[in-house]
Amino acid sequence: MPTRNEEGSVRPLLSSLADSLDGIPAEVLFVDDSGDSTPEVIRQAAREFGLAVRLLHRPAGARAGGLGGAVVAGLKHARGSWAVVMDGDLQHPPQLASKLVQIGQSRHLDLVAGSRYTGAGASDGLAGGYRRAVSGLATRFTKAVFPRRLARLSDPMSGFFAVRLAALDLDRLDPIGFKILLELMNRQPRLQVAEVPFVFGTRIAGESKATVREGLRFLRHILRLRLLVLRNQVRRSSTTNGAGRFARLAAFGAVGASGVFVNTAALWALSEHVVHPHYLIAAVLATEVSTSWNFVLTERFVFRGPKPGTRLGRGVRFFLLNHLALLPRLPLLALLVGVLSANLLVANVLTLGLLFLVRFLVADSAIYAKPDEQVVDKQPMRITIDLTGMQRQARGGGPEIRSGHQPAHRPVSATSRYLPYRYAIDGVLTVGSQVPLKELEYFRAQWLGNDVDLSIRIGEVCRGPRTRALMTQHVYPAGVSYSEHFGRLGANFRVEIGDKIEVTCSPALARSPHVLYTNVIEALLRFIAVSRGVILLHSACLELDGRGLLLSARTDTGKTGSVLKLLREHGARFLSDDMTILHPDGQATCFPKPLTISHHTLRAVQTGDLTPAEWRRLKLQSRLHSKEGRNFGLVLAGLNIPIMGINSLTQRIVPPPKYNVDRLVDCRVVRHTQVENLFVIERGEPALADVAFDEAIETLVANTDDAYGFPPFRQMAPSIVIGDDDYAELRRKERAILERAMSNIRVRRLASNTFSWAEDIAGLLRSGEGERKQDTAGAATIAGRPAAEPPITGPAVLPAPA
Repeated sequence: MPTRNEEGSVRPLLSSLADSLDGIPAEVLFVDDSGDSTPEVIRQAAREFGLAVRLLHRPAGARAGGLGGAVVAGLKHARGSWAVVMDGDLQHPPQLASKLVQIGQSRHLDLVAGSRYTGAGASDGLAGGYRRAVSGLATRFTKAVFPRRLARLSDPMSGFFAVRLAALDLDRLDPIGFKILLELMNRQPRLQVAEVPFVFGTRIAGESKATVREGLRFLRHILRLRLLVLRNQVRRSSTTNGAGRFARLAAFGAVGASGVFVNTAALWALSEHVVHPHYLIAAVLATEVSTSWNFVLTERFVFRGPKPGTRLGRGVRFFLLNHLALLPRLPLLALLVGVLSANLLVANVLTLGLLFLVRFLVADSAIYAKPDEQVVDKQPMRITIDLTGMQRQARGGGPEIRSGHQPAHRPVSATSRYLPYRYAIDGVLTVGSQVPLKELEYFRAQWLGNDVDLSIRIGEVCRGPRTRALMTQHVYPAGVSYSEHFGRLGANFRVEIGDKIEVTCSPALARSPHVLYTNVIEALLRFIAVSRGVILLHSACLELDGRGLLLSARTDTGKTGSVLKLLREHGARFLSDDMTILHPDGQATCFPKPLTISHHTLRAVQTGDLTPAEWRRLKLQSRLHSKEGRNFGLVLAGLNIPIMGINSLTQRIVPPPKYNVDRLVDCRVVRHTQVENLFVIERGEPALADVAFDEAIETLVANTDDAYGFPPFRQMAPSIVIGDDDYAELRRKERAILERAMSNIRVRRLASNTFSWAEDIAGLLRSGEGERKQDTAGAATIAGRPAAEPPITGPAVLPAPA
């Protein structure tokens, strides 16, 4: 806490901190620039309230940087792992200090800032309307000067924040004046941040330090930081990579110019001389022609040399990029031609030119960049933690509910209450939905009423547009909401967690049920399952000759193809392909979602399984909904774009290739099996090895996490609280259940470079080679080949989870 002449505030400040820090290992470090008796008052109050207090007094002439310099000096002397920076005048609420740190630790963040301008935050403590107006104007001005670096903060002028000290390079900080957070965010822009609303309180003693002189220092600070950012950009551009990127930009521009000519010629021919369609339809057809032209030239002349992935994969992504560009192009073209009566060909050239730079940046950073060169924002959305109701309850009042967030069991109309699609997931929970969920079709149970454990309704989640997606955790009542750039038109959702769980999704998200289920509902099911004493494990489950068998793999390895082969060629029985309900005693319950046929899975699908039309569609679908397509989506997710909305629209245009298992192979579905074996399948040189118990647990957890890697799971998951269990406790319980279940299951790692896992597994389990044995060298073997390492046995018994 930086202080200057705050002798009247120190005692009540430390009294409040003593209450809020009770039982928490912490120290209070004052960095004092006072000329009055503040240092002596600090010493007396520290003894009175029994706090661990240190005082760093800076004499006159050694107060470089003003308040910002005092904060940096304090951070350098701090001995904890986290530091909370706050003023010493009680305008920052001391009771929130430990909450900021708890939020940062639980969400693995670097910085948690208090904000006056998000949620229920307010700047009531500023003296008069003039001060509030000046503060608001300064905030807007600052965000306009640094639009990217401050995009994740609504209040970059806040002096109240918690920061993880290991994330800071203190030697890079050189502040002047009050705005230390502004300094941090500009000099270290990759910090992972979240915001907590707070009400800026009224000063109880002393005088404000805001003066005209401080205002001039603030403007000087802004100018210095802006020049610093510009110098860094110029320095990066002057490197070889920057020069290479400029050359690629020039070449991309030349190709794009030729593409504009091709597009315009195709548009002219279509609209004037060939079939005379509506000009918007002609624009779409012309885009197909020019995209093909541009892709061939881009491959040949712009991105020469080795390229990531396959040509077909790059082509799919290139076409997807250009078709996404049609979304803003067509309305603009309609405005220019239909409303402003502009010439069609001129308007077409103008709209193509406006999107040129966007297309280049995505192509350079996402399509043609090697994995280690891809430019990804680690935190492309704003994160806000809403403590409003909890703060009100702590003060002794009833819970305060923000507009748009109500406690569970709020009254709903008869129309809203009706849930036409109802599902009973075996022994776990019941679901009612206004959106059909094909992934849960096996569990359809229309005999259920509307009083279900998890309800899904369509409704309004947010209204106005925003410049960046926003994830908000509501602490009391528990819940989370997510809203994207286009306001009510975006793919938004809200989750309210009480005795029952209620999900509200926007109409745009409801029109893509697969995205709703995969990105929101299944994430909730995972942790609801844990609260019911089972886990939802990312693995396939089969029964072969009466013995339960699990297959685990990273996404898009070849698990689905192996499942189909085991069913068709070896007579296995089916329980699941993607997710399995696993009980602590090692029993598995079926979760038969439709199978996704990715590109490499095609080899396991027979010609007669699908119609000719389905095969034609599958060539595109299997490419888009494959590992390449997923990785491309993850790169796009690192950009400041409405990724859920784009994902929803893409999957409506090109639906994922999903088929029920009995549509592809004649097989029997069984409800339960006792698991005896688990194979972790991988691509590589043929090898077989028993897996150590701890390594097996880590692998299964990692593979399950990999299945939930698409946004916004990483930002949403830490906000999930079920009963008394937060995200960290749910993860701990999930692991404990997994350890109990795996205690009597043999785990082996099986590698193949010929997709032969099904044949190898069937051979192991039926020939006796699957039983644990040693060859003369002491290594496990598979079909006569030595395994990579000797077998290791896990513990036989583990304690029950807490």
